[in-house]
Amino acid sequence: MGFEPPQRLVRALGETYGDAAADAWLSRLPELARQAVGLRDLDVERVVAPGGRSSLVALVRLPDGTPAALKVAPPFAAPDLERAALAHWNGWGTVRLLDTAGAGAGAAVAGLLLERLHTEVSLRSLPEAKALLEAAGTVRRLWVAPPEGHGFESVAARTARQAGAMRAVRDTGTAALVSAALDVRDELLADSPEELLLHGNFRQGKVLAGDRAPWLAVGPEPLVGERAYDLARLVRDRVEDLVAAASGPTSGRRRVNKLADSLDVDRERLRGWTLFRAVESGTRALAAGRRQDGELLLEFAGWL
Repeated sequence: MGFEPPQRLVRALGETYGDAAADAWLSRLPELARQAVGLRDLDVERVVAPGGRSSLVALVRLPDGTPAALKVAPPFAAPDLERAALAHWNGWGTVRLLDTAGAGAGAAVAGLLLERLHTEVSLRSLPEAKALLEAAGTVRRLWVAPPEGHGFESVAARTARQAGAMRAVRDTGTAALVSAALDVRDELLADSPEELLLHGNFRQGKVLAGDRAPWLAVGPEPLVGERAYDLARLVRDRVEDLVAAASGPTSGRRRVNKLADSLDVDRERLRGWTLFRAVESGTRALAAGRRQDGELLLEFAGWL
């Protein structure tokens, strides 16, 4: 079968990594996917659509008929680091890695073979209070010591790149928020209390229903640092609903406190990382022409 990339993947790769790099990899994607399938003698059922923002996911079956999922990602999305993190978690709170074929082969032999989850059912399908409760229970399992000699990026390094891009923004409308976000990042990194393995992009849509466990995390962008950083993206889930509600500012601040308390995370550190990550995402969305998304995120950040 063909491996046509979903449009959401095409747009997201161009926005995140640049059109030239994205186009070059997307032109090779069908052949890379066929290589990954042939390597394991898989039967392909279909490509998941709209799918993810950094990889193509196909539902497949192993030679013995076992259902699985094949994830094909560009080398600049660091699939080898995702593989290493999933291997370290070994299914504890996350989707399970089914094999190590392609490890170390980079773009030449692409693909992560994963246990099949229910791709159409994420925590976003639950009422908000229940979704946040299940999310908290899932993410706490991921916060473990990283393996010795790991190659994962640190929170300091990742946010340094992001801070550089934020400083390059010349927009008087966002200058005050950007300055506040950069200041709080510096304060938080001056006294970072933990060095744990983090998911890196944890939110409700990254937790899918499974058979082995009710809910399992997928799509990590692993790095090492403190729990408050990892929890910060979850705080702003369903931001469009928060902004639309008259009680939005109060509800947003209450969510910070509730999540911090339920997971024994310092409230002020969570508030600070939530501010930084919301402003970073908001300014990036504006730069990519996604004005509505950017304005929602910056309005949310302003409440903090």
